[in-house]
Amino acid sequence: MKVIFMGTPDFSVAALQALVDAGHDILCVYSQPPRPAGRGKKDRPSAVHKRALDLGLTVRHPTNFKDPNDIKSFADLQADVAVVVAYGLILPQAILDAPAHGCLNIHASLLPRWRGAAPIHRAIMAGDTETGVGIMQMEAGLDTGPVRHQVVTSIGVEETTGALHDRLAKMGADAICDVLANPSDFPAVPQTEDGVCYAHKIDKSEAKIDWTKPATTVDHHIRGLSPFPGAWFDLDGTRVKVLGSRVVSGVGNAGQVIAGTTIVCGTDAVELTKLQPAGKKPMDPINFLNGRTLPKHL
Repeated sequence: MKVIFMGTPDFSVAALQALVDAGHDILCVYSQPPRPAGRGKKDRPSAVHKRALDLGLTVRHPTNFKDPNDIKSFADLQADVAVVVAYGLILPQAILDAPAHGCLNIHASLLPRWRGAAPIHRAIMAGDTETGVGIMQMEAGLDTGPVRHQVVTSIGVEETTGALHDRLAKMGADAICDVLANPSDFPAVPQTEDGVCYAHKIDKSEAKIDWTKPATTVDHHIRGLSPFPGAWFDLDGTRVKVLGSRVVSGVGNAGQVIAGTTIVCGTDAVELTKLQPAGKKPMDPINFLNGRTLPKHL
């Protein structure tokens, strides 16, 4: 098929690579413009932009689609389909209608659950036991279009957003290739309005750990925010990120350190399995406690 690919972050790269490997004709890649990053704040191309250049593909990065010339340039490509994966721009109807078969979105949840910006984080934070990826026929609403294909997977009891992100990226890449190989096998099924919920963008203000909550809630919070932005607690005036945890038995006052890096919560306790002090690399509890002692209460 003649494909326009639209994506920006790491999550999108697997799908771009899979479409190329499957032999589809990638007419053009659309990605967010390079942004200042790193200590020098130099403009840095997105993960998709970099992979597209490595693959010898043409890259465009309009800031929006309000300019009629950008819409015309898109339509002039005469694509069979556009594949959209975490692109980062709202697409106007003129863009959605331009490809012969419209725009297909790879979304990292089991729609209509977790429509919106942060479905992987929110699924783990909410304690969901399963999630998946869907191939959605895009329409003007926010993730409201009919679903063409859906693949389900369990969420591991110690799985983090980072680990689940990588698994779902690969699953989404395989799923879109299946749909494009045999489109007639995957008819569009309208979403039900039952169970609709929204995965609002993660705000860093959410990241501080509240030890008074049940251990399962604290564990979901830690794993859901790992590796970014990273749930944290204060230690001697500096933040320590917690990037891994598990629920264990424990009795005491909320915030009490009962052994090593095991902390009592509102009910039961959590064992912190990966920690990252400010300015340091992530480390296991043994290395974290080397030369460092947690207070009796956090």
